[in-house]
Amino acid sequence: MAARMSNPAMALPGVMTAIQGLIKAKSKGGVPEETLEMVHLRASQINGCSACVHAGGKTARKAGMSDERLLAVAAWREAPYFSEAERTALELAETMTRLSDRTGEAVPDELWERLSGHYDEPQRAALILWIATANFFNRINTAIKEPAGTTWG
Repeated sequence: MAARMSNPAMALPGVMTAIQGLIKAKSKGGVPEETLEMVHLRASQINGCSACVHAGGKTARKAGMSDERLLAVAAWREAPYFSEAERTALELAETMTRLSDRTGEAVPDELWERLSGHYDEPQRAALILWIATANFFNRINTAIKEPAGTTWG
């Protein structure tokens, strides 16, 4: 399998610099790296982005995530390996990724209240921006059919 084209972020001046800025900023909110990697991985699983699932697994391991937890991210609701804060972050990732599946509010107040109980404003900002960035990556990679393991991770 080969990509349809090179990554669009490499084709236009300044795009990669902006993306690198987002990647660096995600770590400034105080959210544990494992949690950030989990939400990225979960969004990528939902979107069927093999390049990001592959890269996300590698970066999650680098962040210290055990194989047991890594393999359970797709079934986080049923798995006993996640804290309530992590579960709330994973639920936010799913909710933000599946916007068109929602009726009513995109992010329900009840979820926001639970999120606010676990994460302060800079942490919520980091989670929201990182989930949005994961979806950004997913949409690029799925559009160009980026194969897993070729350019990311």
